[in-house]
Amino acid sequence: MNWKKLFKWAWWIFIIYVLIGAAFYFLQDRILFRPVRLKKNHAFQFPNPHEEIHLPVNGNETIHLVRFHAAVSNRRGIILYFHGNKKNIGWYARHMPFLTNRGYEVLMIDYPGFGKSQGKLNEQRLYDWALETYKLAHRSYPADSITIYGKSMGTGIAAWLATARDCKQVILETPYYDMPSVIQRYLPVYPVKWMLHYQLPTYQYLQNISVPVTIFHGTKDRMISYRNASRLKPYLKSNDEFITIEKGKHNNLNKFDLVQRKLDSLLGIE
Repeated sequence: MNWKKLFKWAWWIFIIYVLIGAAFYFLQDRILFRPVRLKKNHAFQFPNPHEEIHLPVNGNETIHLVRFHAAVSNRRGIILYFHGNKKNIGWYARHMPFLTNRGYEVLMIDYPGFGKSQGKLNEQRLYDWALETYKLAHRSYPADSITIYGKSMGTGIAAWLATARDCKQVILETPYYDMPSVIQRYLPVYPVKWMLHYQLPTYQYLQNISVPVTIFHGTKDRMISYRNASRLKPYLKSNDEFITIEKGKHNNLNKFDLVQRKLDSLLGIE
């Protein structure tokens, strides 16, 4: 056996391993998040009535939100919508008529560096801004009229908020066990838990949520696997629900009749 040649190959494999790990560690925000920034004067062209809100946090940070108005005069409550890891409010607004047509206002936030929001992105700031969103909604609605809704990456934020403030219910669409478990799937040979700046441990938060929780997840989700989401089941209460959408993917669950019927029930339409 040529030990010298074997050692040389092992050395190069080690170097490549370290370089890939270092690249992920230092560039993880660019890898995990794909925000699209917008100019302050950008005009959204949403079909349903809405208003933009700029909420100063301090001299360097501004939270940008959009309040989508209910399509009917008899409002049933408000939904705090925490979106996924890419683009901005404009990308997720196409899902809003599904909620506003059911008589709900929707308050959607853009995270730091997304859309018109200004600030430095980190996990604690995601939680802090979620809390500010809740406070804004709570000025107009009591806690029992507030539904917290998380989509994809936003499910961990939504779950945390439900542990910090009272609400009517929590709806999680395509959630994850925690963020390291999602990334570990793509980097199986790295200690991702220790490398990642974002933990977002949804499973921990679920254990401290007192209101009903409903989870929707598709079996064909390639972004966050069904297996990953299924790990949340042991942390659900007896009155919580994990609804499996056969052949559902990451971004098409609201097209399934089962999801529409269940949301009607959760939102008091039936």
